[in-house]
Parts: sequence; C-alpha cells; structure tokens
Amino acid sequence: MGIIERKEREKEMRREDIIDAAQKIFFTKGLAAATMDEIAIKAELSKGTLYLYYKSKEDLYLAVAMRGSEIMYKMFIEATPPEKPIIQRIVDLGEAYYQFFKQNRDYFRMYQYFEQSQVHKQVSPEMLQSCATNDQRIWNLVIGLIQQGINEGMLDADLKPMDAAIILWSNGNGLMRLMDRDDTLWQSHMNINLESTLRTSYQLIMEGMMTKKGKHQYQSIRKAEEVA
Repeated sequence: MGIIERKEREKEMRREDIIDAAQKIFFTKGLAAATMDEIAIKAELSKGTLYLYYKSKEDLYLAVAMRGSEIMYKMFIEATPPEKPIIQRIVDLGEAYYQFFKQNRDYFRMYQYFEQSQVHKQVSPEMLQSCATNDQRIWNLVIGLIQQGINEGMLDADLKPMDAAIILWSNGNGLMRLMDRDDTLWQSHMNINLESTLRTSYQLIMEGMMTKKGKHQYQSIRKAEEVA
C-alpha cells in the first residue's frame, strides 16, 4: 500500500470513528442537546479535527442518519428479490419498513429532526446533496416496484408511481410515529392495536390501487400466509 492510499485509509477510519462517537451522543441526547465538544471528547479528538471532516453539528448528524438509510435500503433490497411476484414484493416492502422501524428506533427518530426546516439551514450544500442522493436510491426502488406493478397489470394504469409511493410512506410513517410516542396509550385508552391498524391501512391502500388481476394475486398471497 502506497503513502497516498494509506493516508486515505487512515482518513476514512478517522471519519468512521467520528461518526461512531457522534452516533452515541445523538442517540442519547438528540441533536439540540448534543455538542461538538462532547462528540470530540467521545472520539478522543480535538474539536478542530471534527470540523476538518464535518462543517457543522448538523452535517455530522446527517452523516449518522445516512447510516440508517443504508440499513433501510439493504432491508428493502433483501425483502424484494426479483423472483417474487410483484404484488408480494410491494407488500413485503411495507413490512420491511415496519421491521426497520422496530429494529432501528433511534435512526427512525433522527429522520423526524431532519424534516425540520431550521436544520436544513445549518447543513452544507455538499451534505444536503449526499443525503438527497442517498434518499433517492430508496425512492427509486419504491417507485420502480410500483411502476412494474402497473406494467404487469397488477396496479391501476392511471396510478402515478410517485403519488402512490408518497401515500404508502406517509401512511406508514404517520402510524409508526404514533407507536413511537406511546403505543400503549392507544391500547389502554381506546383498545386500538396500532400494529394491527398499520397492517390494515396498508392492505386497504394496496387494494385500492390494485386491478382485479392484482387483487387476485394479493388474495392468493394472503391465503398462502394464513396456511403457513
């Protein structure tokens, strides 16, 4: 390994060390309460060194959040192999998002902060572009599956893939936020199981998008699941 390659490797290792330290702080304290001083101490580096790698606390926050996006993307890919029927792939995509939520609550919570406009004002254009590129992979995956469903005659031909993707995401995201706040409250006060509500809502939305052919495939999938 040459000198340049070794330096680049060391730089990347240090970057990962910084993200590791930041992740521990952000998961514990959130964005607002965390400081670069704390992260520097955790990473055993000077605060000046942190700023050599990340221009702001918000940039570093998003670097951590993108780890979560990578996990989500891999879970989506694993849940939707091309050999599965397209309706099964779309259904399993929704389940994969729910499993991501259950297994990665801290990352899920980070995304809520990112939606706040004041956070964006503190983020560098470079980091915003990296996040946009990272997120677009996920949207392209979802939109691609919906478009395939339309092409195969399983979903309504008049359906706009991006609209459908946003509807599915916003429905799931909204219910999972309620779960994250306090799912026991809904169960104890209103006898509502939010996990069951999530699955029912996804089913209703999916069936509303399907053609007769798609509904037939969907019913076959559900029957197979009941037998299993």
